[in-house]
Formats: sequence, structure tokens, C-alpha cells
Amino acid sequence: MLTRRRFVQGSSLALLLGSGGGAAAQAYPSQTIRILAGFPAGGGIDLLARILAEPLKTLGQSVVVENRTGAAGMIAAQATAKAPPDGHTMLMATSGEIAISHHLYKEKMAYDPMRELAPVALAGIVPCVVVVAETTPVKTPQELIAYAKANPKKLSFSSSGVGNPQQLAGELMNSMAGTDVLHVPYRGAAPAVTDVATGAVTMSFTSYAAALPLIQAGKLRAVAVTSLERMPQLPDVAPLQDGAPGLKGYELLNWFGVFAPGGTPAPIVAQLNEITVKTFTEASMVQKLAVQGIVPRATTPAQFKAFVEAESKKFAGIIERANIKAPN
Repeated sequence: MLTRRRFVQGSSLALLLGSGGGAAAQAYPSQTIRILAGFPAGGGIDLLARILAEPLKTLGQSVVVENRTGAAGMIAAQATAKAPPDGHTMLMATSGEIAISHHLYKEKMAYDPMRELAPVALAGIVPCVVVVAETTPVKTPQELIAYAKANPKKLSFSSSGVGNPQQLAGELMNSMAGTDVLHVPYRGAAPAVTDVATGAVTMSFTSYAAALPLIQAGKLRAVAVTSLERMPQLPDVAPLQDGAPGLKGYELLNWFGVFAPGGTPAPIVAQLNEITVKTFTEASMVQKLAVQGIVPRATTPAQFKAFVEAESKKFAGIIERANIKAPN
């Protein structure tokens, strides 16, 4: 368990200031810590930010969560990128505003997520769940791919919008498996999965949380997950990579992570990493996040940085191959 004493003892970081080798000890933190969230209260990002706020208070300062919504999370990300790099501003972010949007918007973005944001820790991965209507003759990844290949240009998949991880998951399937399933974007996950149940679209790449009510109601069937391994929440549902030889190694994840402004001192980043990892990997927290479809995954700052860079490269390739254009 995290204790106030442990964090207070570890928080007196010596920051080197000025030049000539002179050192001035400056306790961290020295003021309120802000966690910026680019999405409205009540969603997954807001939930994680508020969970993390509690253990951060043991550092001896108040912690506030600020919901700076708009532009698919990019407003909050930009505000963090431009904040002083002193550890008093943090960002709880999704893969979108970090590793996807700069490939879609490019010169229109006012911040460089690879340069101006310092990866602190991966909070958790969120695999997509591939769902079909209960009446669709598909129950496994193998049957899904066979069904798609038997019906080229006749099937469709929904997602919660253009350029999001759900669309990229479907486009990666098309690319690797040689299928031709049409993407149909929706404004949000709820209508995207509802229209699968009614037969308006064939399948959806969606979140576990969005699909669960309709799965429980017997209107949707989960046939695959987009992680390399099975999700703890759906142990009987195989990874999509099992669907065909061409899909070996298939993985497409949404994910949530913590960032600080670029240039934040490494000792502060390391301390925030330790708090974040311990918070989200405690057994009780793992169970709490499971209902949201979030699977915690511990990383060091260096591991998270490498992960973000690899994800950005992967997303860029999918966007280019599928010729995905930014929505107006």
C-alpha cells in the first residue's frame, strides 16, 4: 500500500538549478498538482484521473482534476505540452491525442506529442471486442474471417468515429487478412453497437464496456478480441489473430496513459511513475477497472516511451494504407 510517510520521505527531490555545479534543494511538489483530462466527467479517462488523484495527495499537496474537453482530447494535451515542466501538471490521455491525431491533422496540431510530452506510465490497455448480431452465423475468429472472405464488399463494421482505434482495428484486419469490410463511422459507441444488434451493420470493433449490456441481453455475440491474448473479462473469446494465418501477430489496442510536459526532470517522472503503477496494479483496482474493459499493464517511463513510439508508427502505417482522412 502507498503511505503518506513513504511518499513524503521520497518527495524531497534535489533539483539542480542554475550553473556552475551549484545545487539548490527544492521540495516537490510545492503547489497544487493538476491532472488534465480531455474528455467529459464520467468517462474512462475521467475515472482514471480521479483514481490517480487520491494517492497523489500523499505527496503533501492538493490534487485537482480538470476536464478540458474538446478536439478529441487535443485541447488538454496541448495545455499539458505547454505547461511548465515541473511536475505540477499531468495529463491522463488516450492513444488518440498522443499517437494517432498527429498523423491525421499534422500541421494543424499546435503541439508535438512525441517531443513536448514526457511519457510517465501506461495506466492500462483497452482491447477492442469484435461483436456481431446474435443471428449472424459467426462464433469464432476463424468463422468471422471466412464469412468476410465469402462476402467481399458486402459486409460492414462500425466504430465510434473516423480515425479512432476502433476504425484502425478494422482496417488492420482488412489489411492483414485480405478482407474487404466497409467502415461505417458513428458518433459514439452506443449507436455503433446498437446498429449491429438491429442488423444495420455486420459487426463492430468496440469497447467491452459499450458492448457488455447488449451481450448480456443476448442481442450481440463477442467473437474476437484485438489483443494478442484473451481478455480476463472474456476468457472464452479468442484473439482475432487466431482467425487466419495472415493475422498472426495482429494487435490493435486503445490505451490510457499518464504524461507530463516534455523536459520534466527524470526524478519527478520516476516518482510519478511509481505512484501510477502501484495505484493501477493493486488487486482491488484491477477488479474495479475490469468492468470498464481496462487491463492494467505496468511500465517504466522508458518502456512506456518505447511503447508510445511503436504505437505511433503502427497507427501511421494503418492510416496511410487505408487512406484515412481527418474528419472536417
